Amino acid sequence: MAALRIREKDKEGEVHLFTEEAYPLYYRVRFPELIAGEVTLREITIHSKEFYQARNILLHLEEPVIEIDLDKREARSRSGKAYPFDLLLLATGGNAFVPPIQGVEKRGVFTLRKMKDALEIREFSKEVREAILVGGGLVGLEVGGALLRRGIKVYVIEHHPRILPKQMDWDGSKILQKKMEAMGFTFFLNGESQEILGGERAEGVRLKDGRVVKGQMILLSAGVRANLQLAQQIGLKTRAGIIVNDRLETEREGVFAAGDVAEHRGRCYGIWPAAQKQGEIAGINMAGGNEVYHGTVVSNTLKVVGIDLTTSGQMDTEGELKCVVKKDPENCIYRKLTFKDGRIVGCILLGDMRGKKEILEAIEKQLDVAQCKDAILGEDFDFAQWK
Repeated sequence: MAALRIREKDKEGEVHLFTEEAYPLYYRVRFPELIAGEVTLREITIHSKEFYQARNILLHLEEPVIEIDLDKREARSRSGKAYPFDLLLLATGGNAFVPPIQGVEKRGVFTLRKMKDALEIREFSKEVREAILVGGGLVGLEVGGALLRRGIKVYVIEHHPRILPKQMDWDGSKILQKKMEAMGFTFFLNGESQEILGGERAEGVRLKDGRVVKGQMILLSAGVRANLQLAQQIGLKTRAGIIVNDRLETEREGVFAAGDVAEHRGRCYGIWPAAQKQGEIAGINMAGGNEVYHGTVVSNTLKVVGIDLTTSGQMDTEGELKCVVKKDPENCIYRKLTFKDGRIVGCILLGDMRGKKEILEAIEKQLDVAQCKDAILGEDFDFAQWK
């Protein structure tokens, strides 16, 4: 997004895009469909090499930048070649976090972050009967759904006492878990993984409480950490991510950061919409603009066939905000809205998606709904009145 915005404003300047990947830009959130064999690599590729060539953007595949000299304004890639620059964007993303579990080096243990990972998982899983997911977050559950569709048994180890602890409260999580168990998922909650069993090849996981989960493939889905190696090498200020201002610029003039690696107002988002918006704004500002990033309302959707779940904003997973709730456990329905000062600040929508678009817009616009908040989840509420 940054490269495209730069090129829109500046038709002449050189734009170089470096990546360790062997593939042009692809849609990472569709990895589960790729693993399930439902889409091809081409179908989840967003821009081809020809797309960049047509816009005079120089794409360097399998050529990551490994060293930067800010005084010389020069970047050196793994090929050994040095590239001069006037402005620099660090969009190095994040790396899958590998928890300290004994045996993670065994064959059959994977993380899922890059195209190479997805292709390896798809190939390896052809001979697998049982798969273990260490982590019950969105990515893990979506991959689990993909494996179930291929006839593979799926066991989920979650160290929290409920699934999707960041997106769901207790009541909603229980309803969702029951639905997913009916689909074929098996959950091991309060499960802290201690050791991956087997010889050279993984055969299961032993938990610290003594429980043993058997499986021939293990996916570590324990979150993402910002890839700060280059930033720290050149002395940029970092915490969880590279610290940027509202223009997405670091404390070093002419050096910007965006996406999963950027920390804005104390927050690393780690979601696609935020990365896109940050890339746009960083690109515009690198090309001489003066755009401001105000943050992104976090919204997540669980993409598992047979389940409709969207959460957004402050979901109040620990029950600290005012809220209205409608639930129907038998039909896997749970609808919750959270409020602050008469405005909707968050939602959990499971099973019944009525009003989803209007509710998400109300959260984004901080719409005052104090007069009707108790009626919003009613069967006959007319969302048109918010327009």
